[in-house]
Amino acid sequence: MKPLATATLELGFEPVGRDFATRPCTSAPRLIGESDSMRDLQARILAAARTQATVLITGETGTGKGVVARAIHSRSARSAEPFTHMDCAGLAAGTVESELFGHERGAFTGAFERRRGRLETAGTGSLFLDEIGELDPHLQIKFLRVLQERTFERVGGNQTYSLRARIIAATHRELHSAVCRGGFRSDLFYRLNVLRIHVPPLRERTDDLPMLARHGCERVSRELGRVAPRLSPSFLSALAEHAWPGNVRELMNVLERCLASHERPELTRVELIEAIEDAAPFLPNGETPLMYSPQIERADRAHDGPEASD
Repeated sequence: MKPLATATLELGFEPVGRDFATRPCTSAPRLIGESDSMRDLQARILAAARTQATVLITGETGTGKGVVARAIHSRSARSAEPFTHMDCAGLAAGTVESELFGHERGAFTGAFERRRGRLETAGTGSLFLDEIGELDPHLQIKFLRVLQERTFERVGGNQTYSLRARIIAATHRELHSAVCRGGFRSDLFYRLNVLRIHVPPLRERTDDLPMLARHGCERVSRELGRVAPRLSPSFLSALAEHAWPGNVRELMNVLERCLASHERPELTRVELIEAIEDAAPFLPNGETPLMYSPQIERADRAHDGPEASD
């Protein structure tokens, strides 16, 4: 199945690309959800946006840490400046340093021309370093100096440049535990952990599931050129029965599966279970809390009414 652009939607905000692009932030990402945890998250985002302090965003994979970073930038005094995104886990180990610091011509084999790094191209905007916990020890030391002195040099160069961008970092790892194990520098952790924002997993904000599902169905349906189907009561109630280990990213994938596989005016619990079980081999131990059975189907059809069988 070819993934749709909407499959990258996180937290119900506008999606943020996984590339290393530098772009102006023209509008604030939309936050979807009215649960207490979402209201708390929104308040923390606004509080962070009012400062220039370094931010560390934590949370499980798929919760929307990158979108939170963009939301902070969009609401800050730097919103008209570039938002630069770099995924520290998405690059080969030997290229992270060059991508971050830049390099001079001839600095290493293959460096045929001078190149500015993300610390430089971010300008006076925000530099979002995703999966900061994946930095190797050598780069942890170099980046610590950047945060301490607000200066850096390109690889192979001796000219010193000033860091003008605000640093926003994110990780799915427990960095404090990594510090205790010796896998992450404590001094770098404290430099990053000035303002900390934790993004809750989807299972901790199940009250938002109906709103997220409706919003996701509308977006996926637009991509498919269809009218969004109704979501039956059994579909909506079943959402809360799944643990959603992949968080909002998994929810969007499941909705895409439902809509790509069924062109019905209404989706029921049966279609939801089918879509979740299709992905079950990719979950830990191939398990899922929702399991299909003929008895469930008959009960759901009765619950949703005769139209559900159309």
